[in-house]
Amino acid sequence: MTHHLSKLFIALSVALSLAACSGHADDQAPSPAVVDDHGVLRVPDASPLRKALVIAPVEMRVAPHERVFPATVESDPVHTANVVAPLAGRITELKVGLGDHVERNQLLAVIESGDMAQANADVAKASDAMVLAKKGLERARDVQQAGGNALKDLEAAQSTYNQAQAEMDRAQTRLQSLNAGASAGSARSIRIASPVSGYVTALAAAPGTYINDTTTPLMTIADLQSVWITANVPEADVGGIAKGQDVAATLSAYPDQVFHGQVSFVSQVLQADTRRDMVRAVFANADGRLKPNMFARASIAVPQPAQVFVPDSALLMNNDNTTVFVEVSPWSFERRTVELSYDETAGARVLKGLKAGDRVVVKGGILLND
Repeated sequence: MTHHLSKLFIALSVALSLAACSGHADDQAPSPAVVDDHGVLRVPDASPLRKALVIAPVEMRVAPHERVFPATVESDPVHTANVVAPLAGRITELKVGLGDHVERNQLLAVIESGDMAQANADVAKASDAMVLAKKGLERARDVQQAGGNALKDLEAAQSTYNQAQAEMDRAQTRLQSLNAGASAGSARSIRIASPVSGYVTALAAAPGTYINDTTTPLMTIADLQSVWITANVPEADVGGIAKGQDVAATLSAYPDQVFHGQVSFVSQVLQADTRRDMVRAVFANADGRLKPNMFARASIAVPQPAQVFVPDSALLMNNDNTTVFVEVSPWSFERRTVELSYDETAGARVLKGLKAGDRVVVKGGILLND
């Protein structure tokens, strides 16, 4: 009996010990890594997340925003000349073709014109009248010195000579303007010379045709050593663009190359139909690869005010929204939806959702996201 009681006592002691051990194990159960307090996530003191999370203030940064606009290549009007015929007539010779390169003062065309013959005749008549007037003036001086003429006769002869000289100057000036830049031809020929060096970019003339309208260009010559790339900028972006800003352009013809220029002109008037402004930038084009009417994409760095930037590692996806964890008190965080702007610089530009002074989880936020 004594032996049986002894065994019972031992079994009871073991049971009590196991119960005590079990109670002690329950007391040592690990605390949660994060506590959700009505939407605020609190990280307890003993949580391992305190070593995994990195918290930093948002960065306020002034960084220009690269905006891309549709654009086209244009010839610079300062280096573009429309060639017109000074008088009506028939084209007898056409010395150039569309796309040809010409030099300044090179002969472009010859026109036979009755009006040109009249201009030459005017010079001949004015010359003859001036010779006659000069002889009359010399006789009047000789007679007046001999005492046979009144002073008024000498003055009349001087006036006649002056008028003849003025008419001669007028006729010669007109004739020279009709053949400006070209050597003289026949009495009926107008020799059209190029006013600039460049390429024939438009041609509306053919040998044998008659010219009636002297305001319609025979051809257009453009110097393409430098060209414009004209961007169509929306009204909302015009205020951030000014003369002298850098422009980078890409063209479908050269997809792997970026061309660089500078804004030279911002139109003072928006286009009524598109509500866009024309911003023109000058690009060097010594190799002639930029051709008028090519389509381009012009990228301009538009200045921006100081804005909030956060590292990309701070951004988390929550359904269809982009969010960050913002520290509302030490080791307490709330999820906040942010609106981002596309940005080509390091970090993400935040348009809405954060402000200066906010502190966000920049590393390890995915652990809170679970």
